[in-house]
Amino acid sequence: MAAVIPSPAAAPRPRAQLQQPTAFLPPWGWAALIVFLLLACVAMPLLALVVPQGSSLHVSPYWIGLAGKILCYAMVALAMDLVWGYAGILSLGHGLFFALGGYAMGMYLNRAMNAASGNLPDFMQFMQWTHFPWYWAGTQHFAYAMFLAVAAPGLLAFVFGFFAFRSRIKGVYFSIITQALTYAAMLLFFRNETGFGGNNGLTDFKVLLGFPVGTTGMTVSLFVASSLALAAMFLFARWLVRSKFGRVLTAIRDAESRVMFCGYNPLWFKLGVWTISAMMCGVAGALYAPQVGIINPSEMSTANSIEIAIWAAIGGRGTLIGPIVGAVLVNAAKSWLTVAMPEVWLYLLGGLFIVVTLFAPYGLAGIWTQWRQRRG
Repeated sequence: MAAVIPSPAAAPRPRAQLQQPTAFLPPWGWAALIVFLLLACVAMPLLALVVPQGSSLHVSPYWIGLAGKILCYAMVALAMDLVWGYAGILSLGHGLFFALGGYAMGMYLNRAMNAASGNLPDFMQFMQWTHFPWYWAGTQHFAYAMFLAVAAPGLLAFVFGFFAFRSRIKGVYFSIITQALTYAAMLLFFRNETGFGGNNGLTDFKVLLGFPVGTTGMTVSLFVASSLALAAMFLFARWLVRSKFGRVLTAIRDAESRVMFCGYNPLWFKLGVWTISAMMCGVAGALYAPQVGIINPSEMSTANSIEIAIWAAIGGRGTLIGPIVGAVLVNAAKSWLTVAMPEVWLYLLGGLFIVVTLFAPYGLAGIWTQWRQRRG
């Protein structure tokens, strides 16, 4: 008797193999984050506040303040990576958003300094003003100043981005107009009539939340706050890029026309990440101002915005951790080289950028990834 051969339709079909979602952070990522928080929030404060000054383990307030300032730069680099690395939007105006956050905090610090006497700031007295301008209203409150540090850059980014993205301005043209916006704002803030101290900006901060600025305790507190803010921003950015919103952003970066054919409107996705990135820069600027002790229009210079892009490129775009590492390494080298070899610093920075662009287009993070892949 002939054997019965089952029909192809009756044969069992293989089940579809769905790709398992990757972990939010790999084990080494969680370990690195925990080590960073322990060093920043436990070890560094103890070495600065508990260890005697004569000890070799003591960390001086100068180094704590420098580290806090670099952490603020790392937040801006992280914000840049969201728009450039994941949405393909190269901004040369992030220095403006950073400075707006610094000015919002500087307004509060300036009013807190003169709260006891009730006097206007010196530059307003010089101009014979009798009262604060309307846009200074409420800045005597810390909570409102922090809200302003987030809302001012966020609102500006939303309005500017809406018209730019609706007009489908992209690529180098978008970079140029962001640079023009930053330069125009810098010229505006340089004017004394603007009410922000003109060329000198806002400075001579003495009190923050009732505590004196410049003491070791306040320096350590601001450093810890900057560390926690950077960690929180990193986790938020990690969640954002792994969400559906982040996947659409990556698709827009790679093939915007195909995303439009799939029924998505790139305007709102690009505008959303652009506004979020500006607000993150505002928080970084608000933490930067009291640590440095001054905020002036030079923070809006186009050179600063270009340098932010260099941090992201050297660290590695589209990785989140890469721009943070790039900002830390470049600014640490800058702090040393501007003292040791001030005349060659800019040449070294430019040369480093060229070398990374030619031989490591994915930045330092790309080199690390390739090394791990080769090891298996």
